[in-house]
Formats: sequence, C-alpha cells, structure tokens
Amino acid sequence: MTMTTAGVIFVLSLVAVLVAVYKPFGDYMYRVVSGARHSRVERGIYRLVGVNPAGEQTWGVYARSVLAFSAVSILFLYLFQRVQDKLWLSLGFGPVVPHGAWNTAVSFVTNTNWQSYSGESTMGHLVQMAGLAVQNFVSAAVGIAIAVALVRGFARSRTQQLGNFWVDLTRITLRILLPIAVLAAIALMIGGAVQNLSAGTDVSTLTGGSQTITGGPVASQEAIKELGTNGGGFYNVNSAHPFENPTTWTNWIEIFLILLIPFSLPRVFGRMVGQNRQGYAIAAVMAILALASITLTNVFELAGHGTVPQAVGAALEGKEVRFDVSNSATFAAATTLTSTGAVNSFHDSFTPLGGMMPIVNMMLGEVAPGGVGAGLYGLLILAVITVFVAGLMVGRTPEYLGKKIGSREIKFASMYFLITPALVLIGTAAAFATGNNATALNVGPHGLSEVLYAFTSASNNNGSAFAGITVNTTWWDTALGLCMLLGRFLPIIFVLALAGSLARQQPTPASEGTLPTHRPLFIGMVVGVTVVLVALTFLPALALGPLAEGL
Repeated sequence: MTMTTAGVIFVLSLVAVLVAVYKPFGDYMYRVVSGARHSRVERGIYRLVGVNPAGEQTWGVYARSVLAFSAVSILFLYLFQRVQDKLWLSLGFGPVVPHGAWNTAVSFVTNTNWQSYSGESTMGHLVQMAGLAVQNFVSAAVGIAIAVALVRGFARSRTQQLGNFWVDLTRITLRILLPIAVLAAIALMIGGAVQNLSAGTDVSTLTGGSQTITGGPVASQEAIKELGTNGGGFYNVNSAHPFENPTTWTNWIEIFLILLIPFSLPRVFGRMVGQNRQGYAIAAVMAILALASITLTNVFELAGHGTVPQAVGAALEGKEVRFDVSNSATFAAATTLTSTGAVNSFHDSFTPLGGMMPIVNMMLGEVAPGGVGAGLYGLLILAVITVFVAGLMVGRTPEYLGKKIGSREIKFASMYFLITPALVLIGTAAAFATGNNATALNVGPHGLSEVLYAFTSASNNNGSAFAGITVNTTWWDTALGLCMLLGRFLPIIFVLALAGSLARQQPTPASEGTLPTHRPLFIGMVVGVTVVLVALTFLPALALGPLAEGL
C-alpha cells in the first residue's frame, strides 16, 4: 500500500465515523444544554458558588460572568506557577519566571495553550494536573457555552435572557467533557500513553549517553487536550512524543477527539432553532473547507519540491516515522482548522506551501470546524455577514433564521471579524519594527512566516508553533499574551452582544424574497465569503512569506 493510499483511507475512516456520531452525539449535547433538571453534584456546585440555577442572565451579565471567571482563573494559574517549588510533586522545579507564568496563565485560560516553555523541564505534576489540565476542561466549556448563548439568541424572541453561564459551564464540564475524557484517557493508556506520578526514568541513548525521561499523568491530560481543542502538550514535542501519542491508531483517536465536538455542534444548533437542515448546512460548510485544507496540505507535503523530497517521494524532514507524511499532514490540518494547536510534526520543516496551509487554516478564523464552541459561533458570524451581503445584492433587508440583520447586528459581526486580523498584522509589524524578529531561526520569507505564524496562532487562540523562533523572552511572552487575551475575549463580547440583540427581536415570517439558508447556494456563498474575506485581508502578508518562498 502506498503512502498516498494509506492517507486517503485514514481520512475517509475519520469522515465515516464523524458522520456516524453527528446525530447521536449532537442530540446528547442538545439535551445537556437544554435540559431543566440538575444532578445532585451540580446542585451542590451551585450552592457552593452561590448561583440560582433557575435564574437566567442578559447578555451583559453573561459576559461579565465569563470575564470574572476567566480573570480569577488567570490569577490563580499565575500564582500556582509562581509558587510551584513549594508544592507537592514539584519534581524539584523552581517557580516559573513572571513573564512565562503570565503567558502560560493567559494561554491556558483562553483555550490557546501556546507554550513558550518545555513542559517536562518546567512544570511539576501538580501544576500540570490541578492547573493546566483543569483549564483544559473549563476553557473548552466556556467556548461551548458562548456558542450555545448565541444560538439561544437566534432561537428565542422578545426576551433579554440567554441562559445562565454558571449552569452552562457546570453541565458542559461534568456531562460532556469529563466522561469522554476519561474514556479517551483509558484508550490512550491501552495504546501505550504514560499515566503515573513518576519523577522520571533514566535510559541509555543510541550514542551511549544517558537521559532522564519524565513520567507523569500524561494520558489524562492528552485526552482533554485534544477533546477540548486545547493543544498544550505535557512534553516539549507535544503529540510527537511517544509517551503522548505512541502509535498510528492513537494518532487516529487524537484527531477524532479534536474534531468530535466541533463537527457535532451544528446538530445542537439545528435542534435548538427547530430546523435540523440549518445544522446540516453549517456542517456542510465546515466539511467543504476542512476537506479542501486536508487535501491541499497532503498534496503539498507528498509532492514536496527539492531534490531530496522528490527522490524519496515526500517531504520527510521533521516528521515522525511511525506517523508518515500523510498522517502528519492530516494532524497538522486538523489542529489548525480547530483551535487545538497540538502538533505531531515540525511545522517549520513543512514545504513552503505545506507550511502555508496551517497559517491559512488559522486565518480563516478556525471555523472548519473550529475550536469547541468557537468554531460554531465564528461560522454563524460569517453566515450573518453572508446574508447581509446577499441582502445588499438584491436590495432587501437581510434575514437569518427569521431575525433581521440590521445596522446594529452587522456592526457586532464586523467588529468580531476585524479584531483578529488587526492583532495578527499589528503584532507581526511590531515584532519587525522593534527588532524582535531577530529571534527567528531563518531570514527572508521563511523568517517572516515564522513571525507571522506566531501572531496568527496567538491571536486566533490556536497555540501551535511554526517553531524555529525563540519566544520565551519578556517581549514575546507579553506581546503574545496580549494577543491571546484580546483575541479571545473581545470577540466573545461581540458574540454575546449580537445574541442579546437577536433575542430581543420578533421573528419575521419567511416570504417569497427570503434567502433560503439551508440550500447549496447559501452553503457555497458562506464558503466564498469566508475565503474571500481572508484573501483580501491576509494575501499581502502571505505573498511576502510562504507564497514567495514556495514560488
């Protein structure tokens, strides 16, 4: 069997299983976020934090709850890292330096999971378990909760209530993320992933030297890292490490976990608005963009330019032999199409055009299918922009799901879209203007790609690294931390403001002039708007970086 054939079978098997679980798992998540009953554990949590589960919130209160919870989480995680040398299971590691602790705290709370440190030589087991892994759960739950709040805005009318953030956060964590993560961790342990509290094992290297390989609660963190589209690795080389991702079939499981929730959330959207076909339309947009990206990434890596890649039939540099080129390219596409950011290969070693694809995936806004929750609300924002453009073309007030898209709604949608490109381009320009691009390993177009990738990853809350660039400095930790913070919470505020505006409206009955938003025409329009907006915004930067290098 050729490498290409194996890669096609790998992708098709993923597609088949995702299609099979779309309806049952989507329906289960719908019941979780829509049910009125609370378990005994949930009621205990509500009493502990002083929340009335029957009380709903306006978009402003919902937003303030999200911001307050996230602010406390950042402060706690920062302090946790700063005093880790005094904690149990510190493994003898000292406190994390202030700028590194700030960057890491912001990174994990914003679901970015960018790492400017080497996990096995910086973080003790307690910080990994009670700090980073906990944020892997709750930051993912926050993203899903925001998506659900936006869908409620479409589904409800003449109300200011969007649900209760604390109820959504608790239910999503306990009923969706935790059970699946436990099962996934067991599967990974069966496959060979490590799960212990060992300080390390001394081994002999092939060259006759010695090396200490740190153990730890790896499988449990790996499971929620992928399921919650987080991406922060227990080890420096992330999912390329055999303790995190031992075999080809565990690699398949990890990609499946990455795509499971984002690809099933459109079913929740369809159920909540009472039109399952609307969910199918959103899922179709995600699938078209995802399959196009995965195909192109594989093509560029399997047909790499240069004497050596052409002689061996693919670009093998920076890839694990146990995964081969195709599985590595598919993993890279999946993690950047979502906000996962995990890596099982060295993106800096990809071919110029192959390395461009992860950047483009993030520049698309990570909506195919995107991070847990973030992908759905990002694509719904693009759907709103699409119906607005279509309304202008025919001279009709645009509507989506019976809600008019007026000046107020399109302002919120436009501000959502403009935030991330502004952060990416301003951050990249600032790095070059201040001379901090000198930390890049390469010069010329590839060096620009390294800097551009870093700010694209941080601003889109992805967390993957092109690598080849030193970012554990005060300037880089601060700049990327600010991009992660603003790139996460400013869009959330605009999403919730849009949800509140939609929820107050009285639904408009469909008429002869209403644009059907469940048919192939609309699906194609959303795909086109998504690609065109990215092309217009980022083409100059791409032309100076990966395109210049590739051509």
